[in-house]
Formats: sequence, structure tokens, C-alpha cells
Amino acid sequence: MAKVKKAFFCQSCGTEHAQWQGQCNSCKEWNTLVEERIQKEASKEWQNTASSLTSQPIKIEDIDVDSIPRISTVDPELDRVLGGGLVPGSVVLLGGEPGIGKSTLLLQLSLQTQQKVLYISGEESQQQIKLRSERMNLQGTNCYVLSQTDTQKIFQEINRLNPNLVIIDSIQTLYSPMIESGAGSVSQIRTTAAELIQFAKATHTPVVLVGHITKEGAIAGPKILEHMVDTVLQFEGDRNHVYRLLRAQKNRFGSTSEIGIYEMLTEGLRPVQNPSEVLLTDKEETLSGHAIAATVEGLRPMMIEVQALVSSAVYGTPQRSCTGYNSKRLNMLLAVLEKRAGFALGSKDVFVNIAGGLRIEDPALDLAVVAALLSSYHDIPVSKDFCFAAEIGLSGEIRPIAKADLRIQEAEKLGLKGIAISTYSKLAKTTKGIQIHSFSKVESLIEFLF
Repeated sequence: MAKVKKAFFCQSCGTEHAQWQGQCNSCKEWNTLVEERIQKEASKEWQNTASSLTSQPIKIEDIDVDSIPRISTVDPELDRVLGGGLVPGSVVLLGGEPGIGKSTLLLQLSLQTQQKVLYISGEESQQQIKLRSERMNLQGTNCYVLSQTDTQKIFQEINRLNPNLVIIDSIQTLYSPMIESGAGSVSQIRTTAAELIQFAKATHTPVVLVGHITKEGAIAGPKILEHMVDTVLQFEGDRNHVYRLLRAQKNRFGSTSEIGIYEMLTEGLRPVQNPSEVLLTDKEETLSGHAIAATVEGLRPMMIEVQALVSSAVYGTPQRSCTGYNSKRLNMLLAVLEKRAGFALGSKDVFVNIAGGLRIEDPALDLAVVAALLSSYHDIPVSKDFCFAAEIGLSGEIRPIAKADLRIQEAEKLGLKGIAISTYSKLAKTTKGIQIHSFSKVESLIEFLF
């Protein structure tokens, strides 16, 4: 009988401690140490993968990377976020809230790709996965489903099947028999993830892991899990809206600024190829408090609608509410309008909403937010053929933003007639189908619009 060892692991950072103490020595968090039992046995990891990795040094100019092409997922949005497809031997971690569509996205990937896929589910039975595939009207001949949580049995099936892609749903449900703590604990997540990473690197097989998140929005488990994997994707969105955003928070093989947009339908997730057309509301009449912003996520320009409402405060303290926009930045813009433009907004309720349930952090939204606020304040509509793209400084100056040419081209493609940008923007191309209006201060924009 092997000796049982007990240790205390920090649930925040995963640091191991010999005995319990109130504060973690590593991350300085309080009351995060939990006792776990560790069974020390002989290593039974997958074919001793550590020894099968390349152990001899090679000159960097002699390393061949051209012979390792990326694996296409047949999903243009997912390929865009990954940087062109799955890299052989890479490990991807996909996180998101419950019910947002993580399992649906990966099941679509399993059924649509031409590669042999092993879909391992620790949360659903094989019959439940089959029912979901029938609902999506997808038939895949190379998708194998396994309902198992023991990593040793999973590696036995992997050896027998030899798949080209392995999907784990989810990493928190797996357990290794070498560790006696329960599934989902810090030591189990760290051990099972290390075994899967060793397998991926040794066999050049891409592995996709689904990760649960905590109520704070971070991926559950030790923070070292995000450092171990190659790519961390976040699937986000409001379940009351139909649109979902896929963001790359970490990507060793591509850009982290790209996003993918999906529309949640009854039959599954539909990639949105042209988000500008679906994010702009079709209105027969022009309403006040609406403005179109030209934003860029990665290399993808998008036109989104900013909605604002300014009304007299019913109670003593005015309300400031934002949906999809930074509330602190809204307070800054209101202070600039009151100080530099003379608008008395201190006694007004202000509400700002980004249409479509999106959350955008692009500072180029500043000009569109100001235009929507003043449109609602004066109750004068802004033309729906006009868009805005600029940042506003604390002194009221209109600052230039990056990739202005991309924004102008997207606005011209959608048939918009004019765009407001900063006077200091450097444009590389000239356009004929759209009129460019340049402003240096927010006061000149107000005079132009109202």
C-alpha cells in the first residue's frame, strides 16, 4: 500500500502548502487553502510521453515548420480567431458561462470537419449528444463520442482509435487515478491537463479543452492552467440576445485581438460573416439618441449602433447606466461635455446601450456616444447615413484612432454617406463614395450636428 500524503492547495493560484495557514504565501489571498489527499504511485502516464518528446537541441534555423500545416475547422469565425486553424500539437482552452453554447460550438466542429474526431464528454451521455446533433441537422461520419472521465481509460481509447483531434468537455470533470482528490480540485485539474498537454506535444494531435468559469468570470481552477495551454478562448454574450462573441485572450500562434461572431439559432450556431449588416437596426424613421460607430476588432471593421437616453432625474441622485460600454468612460465624457461644451448634465439620468448585446472596449466609440447623448438631449435625430470614429480627450480634443482607413472602407461598403473623424487622422487612401468630415474639438462637432 502506497503512503498517502496530504497537502493543502490554494484554490486561487494552486500553490502547495505543507500545512494549513490563513494566507497563501504566493498570491496573498486569505482563506483559500483546501486540504487534498495525494496518492503517490508509480507513473502510469500515457506511454511515458515525457521521454517521447524531442530531447536533443536543434539549431533554430534547422527547425522545419513548413511541413506542419494548420488544420481547418471548416468554421470561418473559429479559424479567424485561432489565426488560420488548429496547429498540430496545440492545446486550446475554451471558457464561457453555462448555457452560452460551448458544447454546441465544439459539437458542430466535430461533425463538420473532415478529420477523425474523438469527442469526450464527462457531463453528458452519448444519447444526449446524439439528440443535440439531430437537433442541429448535422451528420458526421468521422466523429466518435466517448462518455468517460478516467484519464487512463481515455488514453486507452485514444491509442485504439488514433484520432486527429481530441475534444474534452470538460477538464473539470476528468480525474487521474494517481491523485486521490476529487475531480475539479486544483491537483486534479493540474495533473490531467499536464497529461493531455504531454500527449498533444508527443503525437502532434490538437486537443481542445472546455473550462468552467467561476462567478467572477475567470476560468475555474488554478491560474497555471491558462499558462500551460497554448490558446485561451472566451465565449461570451448575453443569453437574452442571439449573438455570441468568441475572443482570444491568449494565442501563441496568432493575434489576440481577433473576434468571431455567431448567431444562436434553434439548429445551432451560425457564423456571422458580415456583422455590420446584422448589428445595425433597420428603422423606417430616424430616431433621436441613436448614432452609428465605426469600430475595429482585430482586423475586422464593424458598424455598431450606440443608443443613448438623457432625461431629467426623478430622484435626487442622477443615474448612470451602461450596457456594453465602460461606465467610467461614460462619466468622463459627461464631465467633458459639461466642462468644455457647457451642457448641464449633472442633474440628468443618462443611459447608454450598445445594440446587439455586444461589449466593445474600442476608444473610437467616444465620438458616437457623445453624438447619441446630445441627440437625445436636444431630441434631434442624427442622420442614419452618418457614422463616427474618434477618441475624445479630457480637454475636449478629438484624437485620432488606429486603422481609420479600414473603418472608412467599411462605412463606404455599407452605403453610408459621411463619417466624422479627427483632423489629425492619417489616411493612406482617398475615397469617393463617402464624405469625410474632420473635427479637432468636440465643440465644432456639436455646431456641425445641431
